[in-house]
Amino acid sequence: MITGDPLGVLSSWNDSTHFCQWYGVSCSQKHIGRVTVLELPSNKLSGSISPHVGNLSFLQRLLLSNNSLIEGIPPEIGRLNRLQHLILQDNLLGGLIPSNISGLTRLYRLDLGDNKLQGEIPAAIGNCTSLIGLSFSQNNLSGTIPSQLMGLSSLSLHMLLSHNRLSGTIPISIGSLTNLGELDLSHNMLSGEIPASLGSCAKLEMLSLQSNLLQGTIPSSLSSLRSIKLLDISSNNLSGQFPKSFEGMKLLQLLNLSYNSIEGEVPSNGVFRNGSIISIVGNGKLCGGVIELNLPPCNFKQKKNAFSHKLIIKIVISTVSSVLLLAFVGSWLLIFWNKKRGKQDTVSADDSQLPLSYRDLHKATNGFSGANLIGVGSFGSVYKGLLDKNGIETTVAVKVFNLQRRGGSKSFMAECAALKNIRHKNLVRILTVCSGIDDQMNDFKALVYEYLANGSLEDWLHPVADGNEPLRSLNFLQRLNVVIDVATAVDYIHHQCGTPIVHCDLKPSNVLLNEDMTGHVNDFGLARFLQPTGDPSSIGQMSSTIGIKGTIGYAPPEYGMGNEVSKQGDVYSYGVLLCEVFTGKRPTDEIFKEGLNIHTFVRTALSEKLMAQVLDPVLINELPLAISSSNTQETKKKKGQILEEVLISILEIGVVCSSDSPNERISIGEVVTRLVSLKNLLHDKFAQRQIGGM
Repeated sequence: MITGDPLGVLSSWNDSTHFCQWYGVSCSQKHIGRVTVLELPSNKLSGSISPHVGNLSFLQRLLLSNNSLIEGIPPEIGRLNRLQHLILQDNLLGGLIPSNISGLTRLYRLDLGDNKLQGEIPAAIGNCTSLIGLSFSQNNLSGTIPSQLMGLSSLSLHMLLSHNRLSGTIPISIGSLTNLGELDLSHNMLSGEIPASLGSCAKLEMLSLQSNLLQGTIPSSLSSLRSIKLLDISSNNLSGQFPKSFEGMKLLQLLNLSYNSIEGEVPSNGVFRNGSIISIVGNGKLCGGVIELNLPPCNFKQKKNAFSHKLIIKIVISTVSSVLLLAFVGSWLLIFWNKKRGKQDTVSADDSQLPLSYRDLHKATNGFSGANLIGVGSFGSVYKGLLDKNGIETTVAVKVFNLQRRGGSKSFMAECAALKNIRHKNLVRILTVCSGIDDQMNDFKALVYEYLANGSLEDWLHPVADGNEPLRSLNFLQRLNVVIDVATAVDYIHHQCGTPIVHCDLKPSNVLLNEDMTGHVNDFGLARFLQPTGDPSSIGQMSSTIGIKGTIGYAPPEYGMGNEVSKQGDVYSYGVLLCEVFTGKRPTDEIFKEGLNIHTFVRTALSEKLMAQVLDPVLINELPLAISSSNTQETKKKKGQILEEVLISILEIGVVCSSDSPNERISIGEVVTRLVSLKNLLHDKFAQRQIGGM
């Protein structure tokens, strides 16, 4: 990681020697001028971006995201006419957006989000006709949305303008963005009506207009958005009837209409059969819908004549009698069922149909207290909770999403979509979903999982001393079983669950262990979907705009070069995880520098037959005991050779999986086959008590 102020070198551009020494290139002005890629994300950079950056006339990619850069964006960047990616999000940049960026006609990605930029969005950016992704979210931008942006028909990933101070109306010409995958205009001061032309954006998968000043009715044309997965128009001043035409949105996974003045009957057909996808709090005149919504029934007035009056009385009497009878039978069955279940302490998969509120989870986690906190991730925190359901207490894990963090809501949607229809013994099971409002009237989203008592694989590989508690460690067989569990889970999501899923964030902290030390893959917040053909170009864009494609050290090198996610990317992450499990070293260990990484560390040790130098010391102390109980020296020698061959084979799998080239990696199915074969070999040659309880 680079720290300090390396961009200060750019401020004295004529001193080319310092720049070359910093970046390890030949020290001449000629080489500096031909730099094509400058990528320094997440490196604690400070200071300002020097105007001399405009001298990098061959530059194609400038990525300085997630640093502490200040002041403004130098207009000299507008001279970089070969630039294709300008990614400066997550800094402290202020001032105006340079209007001459419009001259960057080759620009594909422009991300200036999460800064302190002010002023208006330059209309001239509409000249960047190659843009596929545009983000100005989380700044202090004001003024109206330039209609020129609506001419960017090339936009296919996203247009993100949320969390600014934009005003005026949404341009009617927005319907021209027919290739757009995500539109986020939320948390601004936009007024007027939702333009009916939005219905022409046929490829939209996410539409976020919440927390504005929009009014009028919801246009029926939005029902034409057949690809839509998330539609959030909450916290506006919308009125009129509930949009029944949305029943046909077959891919819809979340519809949030909360805190408007919408009225009328909520349908219970189509996608609305699942009440968990609808959030409608704060609309006092709604009725009908499925039971989960807890809405009053719709009362339709009838003519007040004698015949209808008598008919109503008969219907009421008949209905009440039927309800009483059903209640009696239902109560008897419930008592019988509870007796049969006894003190069962797990929640069944069907329980996911029962909604939980914010207050339910607040109570279960003791107010989301620090004492219940069991993990913190990129997009949220996980708490241990105790749910009291029908007198049965159930321990659960509650993942609360940080919706203020960019990508938090998208991570929630990605995880819901990924886990909705998959079940496997090596995947953490989702029990239910909570999407609503907290006590401060803020959006609240959480997932409730089964609780796995032994924590994460990370905790066992790198334990931390805690008072008088002894440090935990995994024996050899437990490690082998866990890496088989993880490979089996990945093989399932890649090849056996309908639409293939790429996890995108395999690492020890995302592998949880139950009482039997069985591994369960967790956290699908960055998951991506592939079409059955496996064609990377057809990756679903539902989660493509989260921005992060994994964790440093575990993400494959091709992702850093802008390549699309793939199954082979998961294989790389798995290879790194496997090497970590048996060496006990993280891929970010301080020994890995100057071209050395965990892949080359293990590969070199294997080629030089120095395996003992890379194995986790815990295993080095344990494994000799596996052969010491043999009766003869010859038997000890044979078992020692077998054990060494197995260890070498395991590490070789880790090395081939973590190859830099995706074409050199084997499939995850092949990994499962090889590891299971090695485990069976050990079963055949060793007694159960000899290797880690085998």
